[in-house]
Amino acid sequence: MHILFVHQNSLGQFTHLAAYLAQQPEHVVVSIAQKENMERKPSPAGVQRVGYQINRARSAQTHKYLWGTEEHILRGQAVVRACLELRQRGFEPQLIIAHAGWGEALYLRDIYPKAKIVGYFEFFYHAVGKDVGFDPEFPTDFDRRFLLRTRNATQLMTWTGVDYGWSPTQWQRSLFPAEFQQRIKVIHEGINTDIVKPNPEAVFTTPDGITLTQQDEVITFVNRNLEPYRGFHVFMRALPEIQRQRPKAITVIIGSESVSYGAPPKGAANWKEALLQEVGAQLDMSRIHFVGSLPYQHYLQALQISKIHLYLTYPFVLSWSMLESMAAGCILLASSTPPVLEVIEHGKNGLLCGFFDKDSLITQVVDVLAQPQRYDYLRAAARQTIIQHYDLKTVCMPQQLAFVQQLLTQETNV
Repeated sequence: MHILFVHQNSLGQFTHLAAYLAQQPEHVVVSIAQKENMERKPSPAGVQRVGYQINRARSAQTHKYLWGTEEHILRGQAVVRACLELRQRGFEPQLIIAHAGWGEALYLRDIYPKAKIVGYFEFFYHAVGKDVGFDPEFPTDFDRRFLLRTRNATQLMTWTGVDYGWSPTQWQRSLFPAEFQQRIKVIHEGINTDIVKPNPEAVFTTPDGITLTQQDEVITFVNRNLEPYRGFHVFMRALPEIQRQRPKAITVIIGSESVSYGAPPKGAANWKEALLQEVGAQLDMSRIHFVGSLPYQHYLQALQISKIHLYLTYPFVLSWSMLESMAAGCILLASSTPPVLEVIEHGKNGLLCGFFDKDSLITQVVDVLAQPQRYDYLRAAARQTIIQHYDLKTVCMPQQLAFVQQLLTQETNV
């Protein structure tokens, strides 16, 4: 079978599935990705790759609500050119799995009318109460709401050209219109618990040469980019009091300083700078280590030496880092927001606090650091949750393969 994956970030959530299928002799697996992203990432063995380039920027005259839509159309056209290149090589996919969020899947049905096409539907925007309209510090207005409603146009158009959908969590599926949901399969991408696991001998060395182990009182906090969507502002405002009550606590903050979601701050280059302007004078900076983005193994070492790991998020896409912290055996304190509540039960496999409840966050962090043995049971329980429900090899990959098999052999009832 010829199988095509389309994802601008060179496989992204499809990496494990594509790598497995490429090792099966009966399959030819090809990945289409944006060229510059593809060139930065190695390809799984056996996966052939074709890069695309967007041939122009959006027009300056385009209505601002349609900026993203025009960029998605240009991206969809670029994918079509890559597909036509593949056709010249004799590649005609029977199955296509494509991310639906960036326009890459818009025109696949026109190129491959007989293929089974699955769209990865990650997040459907809502004007109020999900990621936007959740944090009162950043009020929204009609203009922002109208823009978000328009932003969904790409996924709505994509839906007309796919057979089925795929979402990673039940809550993320629930955001889509009711008529979509019955044809969206919920399967997480999976956590490789053979790699992401506790290690009592782990050592983490900061960029300035400080060595940390499980004997140290380490708080870990991870964002891809440090920003309010993932609670960076809440955490930083709680940190002075945590430091005051725990004078030996060391904080390791992992993440870049650009913006993935939402808007940049006013009056500062990034959210790190903005929050340090606000609370930096109250902090002992010698006990805080901003380590930026890390190689994966170093990131895992930070989780493995953590006394308590914090994960705060708006009602938004669930981060791999939360599940990986659990697989690594962390004591996890997370915000009681969806989709966290799909995974964490307070006092059973982790701890919860309100996203805006700074006092509860401080109290629970301080208590864990003061008497970690009282909470040690959460480490094993957190890891067991991942093994039972999110393990790559025993849970998620079998579910993905069963879905693929159904798609390739018969009509699928998802």
